[in-house]
Amino acid sequence: MAKILAVDDDITVQIILQELLESEGHEVLLAEDGEAALLKTKELQPDLIICDWMMPKLDGLEVCRRIKADPQLATIFLILLTIREHVADRVQGLDSGADDFLSKPIEPSELQARVRSGLRLSQLNKQFSQALHELKQTQSQLVQSEKMSSLGRMVAGIAHEINNPVTFIHGNLSHIEYYTQDLLELVEFYQQEYPNPSPRLQNKITDVNLDFLSQDFPKILGSMKIGTERLRELVLSLRKFSRIDEAERKSVDIHEGIESALFLVQYRLLNSAGQPWIQIIKEYGNLPLFECYPGQLNQVFLHIINNAIEALERDKEKAKVNGYSLKNIPIIKIQTTLQDNYQVIIHIIDNGVGITEVVKPRIFDPFFTTKPVGKGRGLGLSIAHQIVVSQHGGELDCVSQPNVGTQMTIKLPFQKCLLG
Repeated sequence: MAKILAVDDDITVQIILQELLESEGHEVLLAEDGEAALLKTKELQPDLIICDWMMPKLDGLEVCRRIKADPQLATIFLILLTIREHVADRVQGLDSGADDFLSKPIEPSELQARVRSGLRLSQLNKQFSQALHELKQTQSQLVQSEKMSSLGRMVAGIAHEINNPVTFIHGNLSHIEYYTQDLLELVEFYQQEYPNPSPRLQNKITDVNLDFLSQDFPKILGSMKIGTERLRELVLSLRKFSRIDEAERKSVDIHEGIESALFLVQYRLLNSAGQPWIQIIKEYGNLPLFECYPGQLNQVFLHIINNAIEALERDKEKAKVNGYSLKNIPIIKIQTTLQDNYQVIIHIIDNGVGITEVVKPRIFDPFFTTKPVGKGRGLGLSIAHQIVVSQHGGELDCVSQPNVGTQMTIKLPFQKCLLG
């Protein structure tokens, strides 16, 4: 049955309440004043509270106010026990947070009826709160899914449009390199055949700085070739990552998805001088192709890696504010293993600020965030958890210690994947 807290400074009333409620099969907790009631409520989370109005230290009205002001306790049904019958008194009680009233002296049948009614309402309230929570979560997932789907289509379109001219330029650079080499060799032969050019030709040679041009032009072509190769890598990563809107499952290389996510955050790994300030350590195991929703898993990798970078950035900022240098090199380590041919395990580890024990139970809650206003909406890890657990039948776990770091573990079983 239910867990009920009875609060009264009169021991006789406590005994009466305990006997009557236990006869109905309820577990009864007792408190002799308002302060003790608040402590027991926070510690034991009763389903219903019967509280006397007039008590020393804290009266029943103040107990009601404090309990209803706490989001963790606000759904507990509160019955005020009182001899007051005036409407004004009842209004004052309701305004303080009382849900119902029980008159003194206690009539057993009335007590039992009001407790039954209160427990029914409390249960309905809990079901409503749970339904509202699930509705908000579903809404956030639908909004995020639509955003990511639209983003995926846009990214795929951009990648396609960039790919065509980049491929054209890259494909012709090798021909330009050959033609340039031929022209430079031809100029060199001319110089050998005509070592004493006319003054007009000599002036032109001096104006164009032919010696410098002959040395620098091949270097420019080499830089252009490197640039187009970089663009082609970017296009490839965008095309891999843009599979967000694919509804069907595919057999893919998990490491390709991780690499595409790393490529997209590469700019965040560099300092203002363009040098890497975060060390990426990859310890990849020998994984077979894995059948999954690749675009969705790419989202998971990107969210977790971004969170790791932000943890390292906060650690760096904390060191800067307090005037000391980082003790350790900022590291993100990514490990992948195949366990007993049953599941793929992916660890993403950072040595950043870590997560406190107070925050950790809520990191997968929708809209929960510890970031400043405007810096995050609290959907990243919630969506990642839903993708791993609901869509792939896996697990997403967090192990963290403040000022030491965080390890996020993704477990993707072969047998249970693709429940959607």
